[in-house]
Amino acid sequence: MVFHQTPFDHIGVWSPPMRLLPFLQGTCFVLIEVSRFAVSSLLIVLGLPLFAFLFLAGWDMALLFAQLGNLADHYREASAIRRIAFSQDLQGVFLAISLGVLLVRAPRFLKRLDTALAPAFLKETDNG
Repeated sequence: MVFHQTPFDHIGVWSPPMRLLPFLQGTCFVLIEVSRFAVSSLLIVLGLPLFAFLFLAGWDMALLFAQLGNLADHYREASAIRRIAFSQDLQGVFLAISLGVLLVRAPRFLKRLDTALAPAFLKETDNG
């Protein structure tokens, strides 16, 4: 008969209760879907300026790089205060566009997440 047991005596035999397993699976699923949503939204926001500049340049890469070079020259010649103001403006525009993209995409994402996490008996009744 064992009179003293350490916490390490049961390392290999512990498993989470069965009611905890669906919770853990759902949590992992939600984390994966939210990270996928966030990354795809960020890629959309980062791709919008490239699309806008290419559209303004008439899809001509030489003209695009000429405009970017012109922008870089003006930035380099600007005073420190104007550089800071330009950087803050870019940050504000980035945040505004990010929030806009998130607000536009959020309802569809939440609906897809709700559909995926609905219990099985609710899915069966929805089909007919």
